[in-house]
Amino acid sequence: MKTKLYILLITTTLCFTSAAQSLVEKANAEYVADKYANAIQLYLQAAQEEGISSDLYYNIGNTYYRMGELGYSVLYFERALMLDPQNDDARTNLEFVNSKIQTKISQEKSFVVQLIDDFIGRLSSNTWATIAICSFILLLGGILLYIFSSIIFLRKIGFFGGGVMLLFLIISILCAFSMKSKLESHNKAIIISPSVTLSTVPRTPKDKNEEAFILTAGNKVTIVDSVETTIGEQQVKWYDIKADDTHRAWLKSENIEII
Repeated sequence: MKTKLYILLITTTLCFTSAAQSLVEKANAEYVADKYANAIQLYLQAAQEEGISSDLYYNIGNTYYRMGELGYSVLYFERALMLDPQNDDARTNLEFVNSKIQTKISQEKSFVVQLIDDFIGRLSSNTWATIAICSFILLLGGILLYIFSSIIFLRKIGFFGGGVMLLFLIISILCAFSMKSKLESHNKAIIISPSVTLSTVPRTPKDKNEEAFILTAGNKVTIVDSVETTIGEQQVKWYDIKADDTHRAWLKSENIEII
Protein backbone atom coordinates (compact mmCIF):
# COMPACT_ATOMS: atom_id res chain seq x y z
CA MET A 1 0.00 0.00 0.00
CA LYS A 2 2.78 2.44 0.93
CA THR A 3 4.65 1.63 -2.29
CA LYS A 4 1.54 2.34 -4.35
CA LEU A 5 1.02 5.61 -2.51
CA TYR A 6 4.60 6.73 -3.18
CA ILE A 7 4.23 5.86 -6.85
CA LEU A 8 0.98 7.84 -7.02
CA LEU A 9 2.58 10.90 -5.40
CA ILE A 10 5.58 10.78 -7.71
CA THR A 11 3.36 10.34 -10.76
CA THR A 12 1.15 13.25 -9.71
CA THR A 13 4.18 15.49 -9.19
CA LEU A 14 5.59 14.59 -12.58
CA CYS A 15 2.25 15.26 -14.24
CA PHE A 16 1.99 18.72 -12.69
CA THR A 17 5.58 19.53 -13.67
CA SER A 18 5.00 18.40 -17.22
CA ALA A 19 1.84 20.48 -17.44
CA ALA A 20 3.65 23.56 -16.18
CA GLN A 21 6.50 23.08 -18.64
CA SER A 22 4.07 22.62 -21.51
CA LEU A 23 2.44 25.95 -20.62
CA VAL A 24 5.76 27.76 -21.03
CA GLU A 25 6.46 25.89 -24.26
CA LYS A 26 3.02 26.84 -25.58
CA ALA A 27 3.61 30.44 -24.52
CA ASN A 28 6.96 30.45 -26.32
CA ALA A 29 5.29 29.13 -29.46
CA GLU A 30 2.59 31.80 -29.27
CA TYR A 31 5.27 34.47 -28.81
CA VAL A 32 7.20 33.27 -31.86
CA ALA A 33 3.92 33.32 -33.82
CA ASP A 34 3.39 36.97 -32.77
CA LYS A 35 0.27 36.01 -30.78
CA TYR A 36 1.33 38.05 -27.78
CA ALA A 37 -2.06 38.21 -26.04
CA ASN A 38 -2.21 34.41 -25.98
CA ALA A 39 1.43 34.18 -24.91
CA ILE A 40 0.98 36.51 -21.96
CA GLN A 41 -2.01 34.53 -20.69
CA LEU A 42 -0.02 31.30 -20.83
CA TYR A 43 3.05 32.85 -19.17
CA LEU A 44 0.95 34.25 -16.32
CA GLN A 45 -0.82 30.93 -15.93
CA ALA A 46 2.55 29.15 -15.79
CA ALA A 47 3.72 31.59 -13.12
CA GLN A 48 0.63 30.84 -11.06
CA GLU A 49 0.79 27.07 -11.41
CA GLU A 50 4.54 26.44 -11.62
CA GLY A 51 5.90 29.31 -9.57
CA ILE A 52 7.82 32.44 -10.41
CA SER A 53 11.34 32.68 -11.77
CA SER A 54 13.60 35.37 -13.15
CA ASP A 55 13.56 33.84 -16.63
CA LEU A 56 9.78 33.61 -16.66
CA TYR A 57 9.45 37.26 -15.62
CA TYR A 58 11.97 38.12 -18.34
CA ASN A 59 9.77 36.40 -20.94
CA ILE A 60 6.70 38.24 -19.63
CA GLY A 61 8.55 41.55 -19.85
CA ASN A 62 9.50 40.88 -23.46
CA THR A 63 5.93 39.94 -24.35
CA TYR A 64 4.45 43.06 -22.77
CA TYR A 65 6.95 45.17 -24.71
CA ARG A 66 5.82 43.55 -27.96
CA MET A 67 2.25 44.42 -26.95
CA GLY A 68 3.21 48.05 -26.45
CA GLU A 69 2.65 47.86 -22.67
CA LEU A 70 5.81 49.64 -21.56
CA GLY A 71 4.70 49.94 -17.93
CA TYR A 72 4.14 46.22 -17.47
CA SER A 73 7.30 45.48 -19.45
CA VAL A 74 9.40 47.57 -17.05
CA LEU A 75 7.56 46.03 -14.10
CA TYR A 76 8.44 42.47 -15.05
CA PHE A 77 12.03 43.24 -15.98
CA GLU A 78 12.39 44.84 -12.54
CA ARG A 79 10.86 41.75 -10.94
CA ALA A 80 13.22 39.52 -12.92
CA LEU A 81 16.19 41.46 -11.54
CA MET A 82 14.80 41.35 -8.01
CA LEU A 83 14.87 37.55 -8.20
CA ASP A 84 18.20 37.34 -10.01
CA PRO A 85 20.36 40.48 -10.16
CA GLN A 86 22.74 38.62 -12.50
CA ASN A 87 20.11 38.30 -15.22
CA ASP A 88 22.00 40.51 -17.69
CA ASP A 89 19.42 40.01 -20.45
CA ALA A 90 16.71 41.47 -18.22
CA ARG A 91 19.00 44.36 -17.25
CA THR A 92 19.82 45.14 -20.88
CA ASN A 93 16.18 45.03 -21.96
CA LEU A 94 15.13 47.14 -18.97
CA GLU A 95 17.60 49.85 -19.99
CA PHE A 96 16.30 49.67 -23.57
CA VAL A 97 12.63 49.98 -22.56
CA ASN A 98 13.44 52.82 -20.16
CA SER A 99 14.93 54.71 -23.10
CA LYS A 100 11.53 54.49 -24.84
CA ILE A 101 9.50 55.99 -21.99
CA GLN A 102 7.99 59.42 -22.54
CA THR A 103 8.15 62.14 -19.86
CA LYS A 104 10.73 60.11 -18.00
CA ILE A 105 11.52 61.59 -14.58
CA SER A 106 15.27 61.50 -14.17
CA GLN A 107 16.41 59.64 -11.05
CA GLU A 108 20.11 60.24 -11.57
CA LYS A 109 22.33 59.66 -8.55
CA SER A 110 25.83 60.84 -7.85
CA PHE A 111 28.59 58.78 -9.45
CA VAL A 112 29.68 57.27 -6.13
CA VAL A 113 26.14 56.38 -5.01
CA GLN A 114 25.35 54.86 -8.41
CA LEU A 115 28.60 52.88 -8.31
CA ILE A 116 27.76 51.48 -4.87
CA ASP A 117 24.19 50.61 -5.90
CA ASP A 118 25.41 48.82 -9.02
CA PHE A 119 28.01 46.92 -6.98
CA ILE A 120 25.50 45.76 -4.36
CA GLY A 121 22.76 45.04 -6.88
CA ARG A 122 24.87 42.69 -8.98
CA LEU A 123 24.34 39.82 -6.53
CA SER A 124 21.35 38.49 -4.61
CA SER A 125 21.10 38.56 -0.82
CA ASN A 126 21.70 34.78 -0.72
CA THR A 127 24.88 35.12 -2.77
CA TRP A 128 26.16 37.91 -0.52
CA ALA A 129 25.34 35.74 2.52
CA THR A 130 27.33 32.87 0.99
CA ILE A 131 30.29 35.20 0.46
CA ALA A 132 29.98 36.30 4.10
CA ILE A 133 30.09 32.68 5.31
CA CYS A 134 33.15 31.90 3.17
CA SER A 135 34.85 35.09 4.39
CA PHE A 136 34.18 34.11 8.00
CA ILE A 137 35.68 30.64 7.48
CA LEU A 138 38.78 32.12 5.84
CA LEU A 139 39.01 34.69 8.64
CA LEU A 140 39.07 31.89 11.20
CA GLY A 141 41.72 30.15 9.14
CA GLY A 142 43.85 33.32 9.13
CA ILE A 143 43.46 33.70 12.91
CA LEU A 144 44.47 30.08 13.54
CA LEU A 145 47.42 30.43 11.17
CA TYR A 146 48.59 33.55 12.99
CA ILE A 147 48.21 32.01 16.46
CA PHE A 148 49.61 28.54 15.93
CA SER A 149 52.14 28.90 13.11
CA SER A 150 55.79 29.18 14.14
CA ILE A 151 56.83 30.46 10.71
CA ILE A 152 56.87 34.26 10.56
CA PHE A 153 55.97 34.37 6.85
CA LEU A 154 52.87 32.24 7.44
CA ARG A 155 51.93 34.33 10.49
CA LYS A 156 52.07 37.45 8.33
CA ILE A 157 49.84 35.78 5.76
CA GLY A 158 47.41 34.84 8.53
CA PHE A 159 47.43 38.36 9.98
CA PHE A 160 47.03 40.36 6.77
CA GLY A 161 44.85 37.73 5.09
CA GLY A 162 42.61 37.69 8.14
CA GLY A 163 42.33 41.48 7.95
CA VAL A 164 41.26 41.30 4.30
CA MET A 165 38.73 38.57 5.09
CA LEU A 166 37.34 40.66 7.96
CA LEU A 167 36.80 43.51 5.53
CA PHE A 168 35.12 41.15 3.04
CA LEU A 169 32.95 39.77 5.84
CA ILE A 170 31.71 43.21 6.89
CA ILE A 171 31.05 44.34 3.30
CA SER A 172 29.21 41.15 2.34
CA ILE A 173 27.03 41.24 5.47
CA LEU A 174 26.06 44.86 4.77
CA CYS A 175 25.34 44.04 1.13
CA ALA A 176 23.26 40.99 2.08
CA PHE A 177 21.14 43.04 4.46
CA SER A 178 20.79 45.80 1.89
CA MET A 179 19.53 43.42 -0.81
CA LYS A 180 17.23 41.63 1.65
CA SER A 181 15.77 44.96 2.75
CA LYS A 182 15.27 45.97 -0.88
CA LEU A 183 13.51 42.69 -1.63
CA GLU A 184 11.16 42.99 1.35
CA SER A 185 10.50 46.75 1.30
CA HIS A 186 7.63 46.69 -1.25
CA ASN A 187 7.81 50.47 -1.59
CA LYS A 188 8.95 50.60 -5.20
CA ALA A 189 6.31 50.69 -7.93
CA ILE A 190 5.91 51.22 -11.67
CA ILE A 191 3.37 53.48 -13.37
CA ILE A 192 1.21 51.19 -15.54
CA SER A 193 -1.35 53.69 -16.86
CA PRO A 194 -0.45 55.23 -20.25
CA SER A 195 -0.54 58.68 -18.66
CA VAL A 196 -1.63 59.92 -15.24
CA THR A 197 -1.92 63.40 -13.77
CA LEU A 198 -0.81 63.37 -10.17
CA SER A 199 -2.53 65.51 -7.56
CA THR A 200 -1.28 67.68 -4.72
CA VAL A 201 -4.00 66.16 -2.52
CA PRO A 202 -5.37 62.58 -2.27
CA ARG A 203 -8.25 63.10 -4.69
CA THR A 204 -8.82 63.75 -8.37
CA PRO A 205 -7.56 67.28 -9.15
CA LYS A 206 -10.41 69.77 -9.24
CA ASP A 207 -8.43 72.43 -11.10
CA LYS A 208 -4.96 73.28 -12.37
CA ASN A 209 -3.84 74.31 -8.88
CA GLU A 210 -4.28 70.74 -7.63
CA GLU A 211 -2.45 69.19 -10.59
CA ALA A 212 1.12 68.32 -9.66
CA PHE A 213 2.77 66.76 -12.73
CA ILE A 214 2.23 64.05 -15.33
CA LEU A 215 3.82 60.61 -15.42
CA THR A 216 3.60 58.06 -18.22
CA ALA A 217 3.81 54.29 -18.15
CA GLY A 218 7.14 52.82 -17.06
CA ASN A 219 8.23 55.48 -14.60
CA LYS A 220 9.56 54.05 -11.34
CA VAL A 221 8.36 55.68 -8.12
CA THR A 222 8.77 55.26 -4.38
CA ILE A 223 5.67 54.87 -2.21
CA VAL A 224 5.89 57.09 0.85
CA ASP A 225 2.39 56.79 2.34
CA SER A 226 -1.17 55.76 1.51
CA VAL A 227 -4.70 56.72 2.50
CA GLU A 228 -8.16 55.46 1.66
CA THR A 229 -10.99 57.80 0.73
CA THR A 230 -14.67 57.08 0.21
CA ILE A 231 -16.42 58.11 -2.98
CA GLY A 232 -20.09 57.22 -2.61
CA GLU A 233 -19.96 53.62 -1.43
CA GLN A 234 -16.61 52.89 -3.04
CA GLN A 235 -13.29 52.87 -1.20
CA VAL A 236 -10.44 54.38 -3.20
CA LYS A 237 -6.81 53.97 -2.19
CA TRP A 238 -4.34 56.79 -2.86
CA TYR A 239 -0.56 56.58 -2.76
CA ASP A 240 1.75 59.39 -1.79
CA ILE A 241 4.71 58.82 -4.12
CA LYS A 242 8.10 60.29 -4.91
CA ALA A 243 9.33 60.24 -8.48
CA ASP A 244 12.60 61.86 -7.39
CA ASP A 245 13.82 64.30 -4.75
CA THR A 246 11.77 67.17 -6.16
CA HIS A 247 8.65 65.43 -7.53
CA ARG A 248 6.19 64.16 -4.93
CA ALA A 249 2.39 63.88 -5.24
CA TRP A 250 -0.68 61.62 -4.93
CA LEU A 251 -2.17 59.14 -7.39
CA LYS A 252 -4.74 56.34 -7.35
CA SER A 253 -3.49 52.85 -6.56
CA GLU A 254 -4.94 51.56 -9.84
CA ASN A 255 -2.34 53.58 -11.76
CA ILE A 256 0.68 51.76 -10.32
CA GLU A 257 1.85 48.23 -9.64
CA ILE A 258 4.19 47.42 -6.78
CA ILE A 259 7.35 45.63 -7.90
